[in-house]
Amino acid sequence: MGARLGGALMSEFLAMGGHGLYVWLAYGISFAVLAGLGLRPIVERRRFLANARRTDEGRNP
Repeated sequence: MGARLGGALMSEFLAMGGHGLYVWLAYGISFAVLAGLGLRPIVERRRFLANARRTDEGRNP
């Protein structure tokens, strides 16, 4: 017997009436895109600072 959520089985909730695959896939893709959008500025800043240090080292012996 599975866990109950508001009177329905958790497996029924996750299946979402046969549309669970599409719903959870949409949630997963949305989360991945939002995570990527959140991480991109951090990666770009590190890349920019590393490039700036290399450029500065070349100018100042």
